[in-house]
Amino acid sequence: MMKIWTFIFLLALTGCAAEAKAELRVPAFTAYLDPDPEGASVSRGSGITAWQDPALKVLWFGEIKHSGKLECSLTLRLAASAETKLRLTVAGQSREASVKGAGEKLVRISFEPFDVTTPGYQRFTLESLNKAGEPFGDLEALILAGPATEEAHFNLEPRRNAASVHLVYPVPEQTKVEAFYCEVTALEEPLWSYYMACGWNRGYFGMQVNSPTERRIIFSVWDSGSKEMNRSNVDAENRATLVAKGEKVDAGDFGNEGTGGHSHLVYPWKTGEKQRFIVTAKAVDATHTIYSGYFFHPERKEWLLISSWRAPKAGGYLRGLYSFSEDFNGVNGHVRRKALYGNQWVRSTDGQWLELTTATFSHDSTGKADRLDRFMGVEDGQFFLAQGGFVPGFTKFGEKFARPATGKAPSDLMLPQLP
Repeated sequence: MMKIWTFIFLLALTGCAAEAKAELRVPAFTAYLDPDPEGASVSRGSGITAWQDPALKVLWFGEIKHSGKLECSLTLRLAASAETKLRLTVAGQSREASVKGAGEKLVRISFEPFDVTTPGYQRFTLESLNKAGEPFGDLEALILAGPATEEAHFNLEPRRNAASVHLVYPVPEQTKVEAFYCEVTALEEPLWSYYMACGWNRGYFGMQVNSPTERRIIFSVWDSGSKEMNRSNVDAENRATLVAKGEKVDAGDFGNEGTGGHSHLVYPWKTGEKQRFIVTAKAVDATHTIYSGYFFHPERKEWLLISSWRAPKAGGYLRGLYSFSEDFNGVNGHVRRKALYGNQWVRSTDGQWLELTTATFSHDSTGKADRLDRFMGVEDGQFFLAQGGFVPGFTKFGEKFARPATGKAPSDLMLPQLP
């Protein structure tokens, strides 16, 4: 009899554990804010705090793979004397609920269940119905339960960036590449996007959206073998040094991702307009190479030098050629980014141009499991990269694509002379 009761007790415990696991906890620090992505404080330690504007919405996104009933609640902190009223909208349905605070103790606010009829990505929109100046509550987590949560996929990590995505261009072995040319057309223009055209083993070159009023052309060269985050810790013998820079170009240091020399030109490049880039490599001696980045100015119809850097321990040629698209801030990682990358060419040391018509897709660690909305393909005869937007489907890591050849090598390369 004792064994039977023990078995029943264990079954009960197992059932309780299974019921507890049926809840999916989506941290508040994974949410986005709309329309102002910096309209409240979002942090791993505190969740969402300082939410005070009734016009500011809190957004979560997740893939719901099964239709059915979806139960939603929130955990939050609210002063003991306060009450908050909130509206949650999911799958076109809105529910309202209110809760009174308990000081530092978490309270839970539950909404009437939702019915999810179509599997796919869902947007969870939270609004405050309180007036400005009244406490809305500090959000800790969105809690989901019910049949619709089975196999649901959400990013549960504090990094809210969309995945960084890359094109890797194979070059025939033994080719000594002294120039790499690529064209980029941005199709979407969210803030804090970097569309990088010409990347190689020692640097990168492309265009960036820095603020609502400023865009840049950026060319950077890494120091030799640096694993430092602060360039002041890099010995002089390992530093890339500035040789020359173009008119109105700012040049200096960069860190936090390795270290090196950074340069940028503030220029209002246009979304939907093709931009042209070329990087060149010139061996100085057995151990030093000068890397130069040139940008074609669309209005002036001429090539501009962004900057040239003398890089130690470089090896003489351009290797590991690639392009990428990056969401470098993270506060608006729910917004879709997309750009076309086309007409890639390399010039060998014997002066021959070779067109690069194949590329392989890759992504950063965020794209491995946290954010699956990352893509590569061929569109209008060019490669494209896209990430963000919480749209269905994805491109597999390592998938290869080929674009049609243009046969049009850059023929107007009247590049400025270096000093």
